[in-house]
Amino acid sequence: MIALVSFLIFLLIWPLVQAQIVQGRRIAFIRMIERQRGTRLITLIDRRRRAPIFGFSFQEFIDIEDAEEILRAIRLTPASMPIDLVIHTPGGIELAVEQIVYGLLSHPAKVTVFVPHFALSGGTMLALAADEIRMDRQALLGRLDPQILGLPAVSIAKINERKVPKDIDDQTIALIDVSQKAIVQTRELVEKILLANEYPKKEIPKIVAVLTEGRATHDEPITFDEARDLGLRVNPDIPVAISELLRLYPPRKGASPVYYIPSRY
Repeated sequence: MIALVSFLIFLLIWPLVQAQIVQGRRIAFIRMIERQRGTRLITLIDRRRRAPIFGFSFQEFIDIEDAEEILRAIRLTPASMPIDLVIHTPGGIELAVEQIVYGLLSHPAKVTVFVPHFALSGGTMLALAADEIRMDRQALLGRLDPQILGLPAVSIAKINERKVPKDIDDQTIALIDVSQKAIVQTRELVEKILLANEYPKKEIPKIVAVLTEGRATHDEPITFDEARDLGLRVNPDIPVAISELLRLYPPRKGASPVYYIPSRY
């Protein structure tokens, strides 16, 4: 009986011990990279899985809590210290992404975004807010065309072109209106980010058009070569340590994708 109780206690405690071991290794690894580069390293590595509820799957992405943590990390970083942000995410809530964007743009020192594998949708917008994008040659960025109720806003907005007003129901008319506003807002935000990062003004309209006009489906990725040809500041030089860092973020339901050493430098 004592052996059984001890075994059950071990089963309860062991996952916590494992988590502490991984966290310790993660902190040590981040410290090592920060010393090598002289930067504050923040990670946005989203390993959260789909959570089935009543037979439906819900995916967690970048949310307000993640934005709060990243903004807190930026505030703890001296104005003269560069920031490295490692991104591995399928995207997130636009409001949260926009908050992080403004935080990155407001940091006086250099901001470098590392994309070892993919930074889609909102992750791409964060990459645009960086002074430099270190992107593996096999890594992917994503499109920024807004989605309304899971559908491309560009496609919803075109319903007006295919139907006469009397054949469109009130709800669809409202969706068209919201979609048109979302398209304008997204286009203006991307343009504002590029201007703030001093991209060549003559190149900005082309970049904005490709990213926001829905010329391809939302999940059609942008490769390294396409990003370079588009005029984005991509660099294929990814330190091995950055790629290895992802190994210390095993998939865990409900875990936050944001991590940094919570102390003022």
